[in-house]
Amino acid sequence: MSDVNFTFRVDESLKEKFTTAAKTRGLTGAQLMREFMGEFVQQQDPAAYNTWFAKAVQVGLDSANAGKLIPNADVEARFAARRAATRSGLDARQKLAGILASK
Repeated sequence: MSDVNFTFRVDESLKEKFTTAAKTRGLTGAQLMREFMGEFVQQQDPAAYNTWFAKAVQVGLDSANAGKLIPNADVEARFAARRAATRSGLDARQKLAGILASK
C-alpha cells in the first residue's frame, strides 16, 4: 500500500487546538487524523465496528479493574467548570451579538 497526501482547509484556531490536543496524546495531528479516519472507515462495516467497540469496552474494563479510576467528585467538578466556561463564552457571544445588532 502506498501513501498519498490528503489536503483540506480548516480554520486556523481549530488546527491549533487539534494539534495541541494531539500532542497531549503524544501524537502529531497527522497521526491522529489517520487514526480517526481508520476508525471512521471501520465503523462503516457493522462487524468491524462491533469488534472495535468490544475492544474499546474491554480497554475501559481493564483500566477500571486495574484501579485507574477518577473519583466522581473530581469528574463532577471538572465538568461543572467546563459548563461554566461554556456558559460564559455563550454569554459573551450573545452580548457581542447584541452590541453588533444595535449598530
